[in-house]
Amino acid sequence: MSFTNQGKLVLVLGGSRSGKSRFAEGLARRLGNKILYIATAAVYDEEMARRVQLHRDRRPAAWDTREEPLHVIEAVQESANRYHVLLLDCLTLWLTNLLLNDDISGPATPWPDKEKYLLSLVTQLATTCQNCRSSVVVVSNEVGLGLVPDNPLGRAFRDVAGSANQILAHYADEVYFVAAGLPIELKSRACTI
Repeated sequence: MSFTNQGKLVLVLGGSRSGKSRFAEGLARRLGNKILYIATAAVYDEEMARRVQLHRDRRPAAWDTREEPLHVIEAVQESANRYHVLLLDCLTLWLTNLLLNDDISGPATPWPDKEKYLLSLVTQLATTCQNCRSSVVVVSNEVGLGLVPDNPLGRAFRDVAGSANQILAHYADEVYFVAAGLPIELKSRACTI
């Protein structure tokens, strides 16, 4: 497989059931033929298993899938030169997995240190994606538009997810926001700040 130029980094944001994954899948199809779907969901119950199955059923059989709940940066690094497009779905599930994994950030670690560590991983992911010869499409939830969570962990997650989205958006060539299945372009190479 030959690459003629550097790939691009695309961020697709949206709320739950907004159509962001479906839109990202369409983008991936337009960006190349050889596609790797990097799935970050960890299945712990029947409801999550059903959600994962919906995504699996929708993906073309020709796409490869790598389930990677924790080591996403390594998955991108290892796969970047073998695929035209890497589709990472999703950033916020990866953050959840990292946040809840005591091996990654110990339970006694103060929140500011955990947040700093998580955001450093997001920056590392962004620069890794930006330097890929593959195009990378990252799906993420916009979690800051709803109610303020009623517990400290929920508020911490909302804040780190918002900061993570800002980091990815800064590095991305294109950013889209999807609501009710309709994409809105927020950033493109043609109009960067």
